[in-house]
Amino acid sequence: MRKITLILAIAVVAVAAVLAPSVSARSTAGEADIVTTAVNNGSFKTLASLLGAAGLVDTLKGPGPFTVLAPTDEAFAKVPKATLDALAADPAKLKAVLLYHVIAGNVPSSEVVKLTSAKTVNGASVAIKVDGGSVFVNNAKVIIPDVQASNGVIHVIDTVLLPPAATQNIVKTAVAAGQFKTLVSLVTKAGLAKTLSDGQWTVFAPTDAAFAKVPKATLAALAKDKAKLRAVLLYHVAKGKLTAAKVVTLRSIKTLGGQSLKVRVNHGTVTIGGARVVKADIGASNGVIHVINKVLIPR
Repeated sequence: MRKITLILAIAVVAVAAVLAPSVSARSTAGEADIVTTAVNNGSFKTLASLLGAAGLVDTLKGPGPFTVLAPTDEAFAKVPKATLDALAADPAKLKAVLLYHVIAGNVPSSEVVKLTSAKTVNGASVAIKVDGGSVFVNNAKVIIPDVQASNGVIHVIDTVLLPPAATQNIVKTAVAAGQFKTLVSLVTKAGLAKTLSDGQWTVFAPTDAAFAKVPKATLAALAKDKAKLRAVLLYHVAKGKLTAAKVVTLRSIKTLGGQSLKVRVNHGTVTIGGARVVKADIGASNGVIHVINKVLIPR
């Protein structure tokens, strides 16, 4: 145990030595909140701008504490302009990406090097490894650790982190979620997996629990009748990306099956075609998923 502790201590010192921040980076250490510290540093103009666009400035000025993995302006410059413009135009997806850079609590580098992963405020986890005296979070290298703020700590990274949902299409996102096994299986049998992997779509996705309410004989019959199965599945899909904010402004939504679904909003509860939306705005690279509590059957 003493040997392991000694090795760990040496690793921490080595990492700190390699990544030691400059005096200027520490000049506001602990005196201001995370957002103000980042702005004063001058290397995070893009990050600060996007935090404002996502409505996260007040959150990260709050008591926290937070640990922020902060990409520099140079890191954001590696991201295609079209991708940044798309993020700026989609507050929900932008917020998801930025929260993938935030960990609840104050996690200094001495603790970071002990971890293999960390759960972010986004809900998804980042992988952490120490390699050759450097710390990597996913594919991003920590270039300056432990920039102290009054409500947490900043670790500066050289690459923007993208959460799984931002890089996976609708089908892969559904698979990764783990609660749509029946839906994914039927989509594959109907030959719709490729369709839903491209284009831009909104999917009203019944969970496995929702499919469990359907009689087994009905599901078996659908699985054997490809045309009817496709009709049922396409009744759950709308063209384009309709976020929750857009859905609640509509009275009906036309599906790829040709029929429309009625939208009702009652005391904060949203129903689509009679099915209740239990979780909204699961982002994917080519659209959005809204989770519903029952299977929709077209007329």
